[in-house]
Amino acid sequence: MRVEILGQERRRRWRDDEKLAIVMSIEVAGTTITEVARQHDITRQQIYAWRSELKKKGLLSASANALFIPVDMNAVQADVPEDKKNCCGTIELRFNCGRTLRFESSVVPGVLTKVIRAVEAA
Repeated sequence: MRVEILGQERRRRWRDDEKLAIVMSIEVAGTTITEVARQHDITRQQIYAWRSELKKKGLLSASANALFIPVDMNAVQADVPEDKKNCCGTIELRFNCGRTLRFESSVVPGVLTKVIRAVEAA
């Protein structure tokens, strides 16, 4: 008995450099994960799994999608009465992954950067 496989074989092997190229192509020129998945005939879930795997292997920066926005705290506190200026305010950051980070406005920027990178890597 002879068997012929018609069409594309579904079980494919991907090298790390191929996975990295596919994951990095997301959001280039406005492409979405769905569009990239369709282009390569894979599922969106596969891309998410590859992203996680590549981060664990150290091939993809955990903070590649992190966005840092400069904030001038003096400008923010300009309208605050003089007796309240020494009081620390609380800032809340909500990440795309669903995590929330709350910290006082007096936190040292270098420490905050390290904390944000740690949250993004987890």
